[in-house]
Amino acid sequence: MQLIGFLDSPFVRRVAVTAQFLGLPYEHREISIFRHYDKFRAINPLVKVPTLICDDGQVLVDSTLIIDYFQSKAGDSLMPADEAHYISALNMIGTTLVAMEKAVQMIYELKQRPEELLHQPWLDRMQQQLTEATILLENAVGDGSNWLFGDEVTQADISTAIAWQFIQLQFSEGAAS
Repeated sequence: MQLIGFLDSPFVRRVAVTAQFLGLPYEHREISIFRHYDKFRAINPLVKVPTLICDDGQVLVDSTLIIDYFQSKAGDSLMPADEAHYISALNMIGTTLVAMEKAVQMIYELKQRPEELLHQPWLDRMQQQLTEATILLENAVGDGSNWLFGDEVTQADISTAIAWQFIQLQFSEGAAS
């Protein structure tokens, strides 16, 4: 299997970390959707990270779907077995995905769009969504002294840690602009 994309993407990173937790080997290929657009497009016309090229040559996109494939391939799940914890983990993962999505959208907006074309109401809306997501995550994590749903790491733990680190690196005081 080949995982395409840079690990600075929280979506690529959650796939890579999940593969490691499940013990699945893969080749990592750093191809940029910006600097190597045509090369990436030749692999995946959707030009979306992460992209996974399966052993049989089929191409998968979307971190959640790739993770689902990994769990199926490994015959193991990183989700809680208890139904109430399972639903809570899904909720937590959904919140982390919103946080990552809004953070990435804000980065693209602020770093790719010319300043004179920025639309402040849109930026304010994304900031509000990102802030609400991080508040929900912070409340769910608590003091962070143990795993979220028992004695073992779950996909909620992996996704939350990656989202939190990404947001901190991108939006903390002194973060590179």
